Amino acid sequence: MMDQQVLQALTDFTQRYVSRWQEHAGHPPASEALYGIPSPCIVATHDGQVQWLPQSGGAHQRLDGVERALDIQLHPDAHAFYTSQYAGDMEAHFDEIHCTVLQAWSDEDLIRMQENLIGHLVTQKRRKLPPTLFLATTASEMTLISLCNVSGEVILEEFGTQKRRVLAATLSEFLYKLQPLIQYY
Repeated sequence: MMDQQVLQALTDFTQRYVSRWQEHAGHPPASEALYGIPSPCIVATHDGQVQWLPQSGGAHQRLDGVERALDIQLHPDAHAFYTSQYAGDMEAHFDEIHCTVLQAWSDEDLIRMQENLIGHLVTQKRRKLPPTLFLATTASEMTLISLCNVSGEVILEEFGTQKRRVLAATLSEFLYKLQPLIQYY
């Protein structure tokens, strides 16, 4: 099943990310941006930052709110990517592209992320663009790595335009090719 492959690939990438942090920094991933924001992922808090480890998302969770709001069926990979785990955002490289892989930090954050996905999809619909779901941000505010809801391909897109480039045929392929990048605090 495709969403099972995405779950395995996301788990693999997350484990590689956590291992890289532990090897190079001597502790789990750390974030100043997430300090003070409740999450089941937090394992330690000090010096204005949180250290975190991924936690399983609820198996019952899906992006049904997005589907209902827009009367759209989302690609199964999107459900697996957004709801299978809670984690902090993770820095990575995909070929020459530096990106931040977006993750839900908590139940509350998953709700906020769904609202952002709805806004993203509404903008695309207004501009008559094929629907995509953002997966990661890049150095440019307007350039996103997204899942094409129609084909299941992972693309680099300039938000609000037709400018797109296929990065991987599937989300699992994209996740397996991602290389973790750590930022020391």
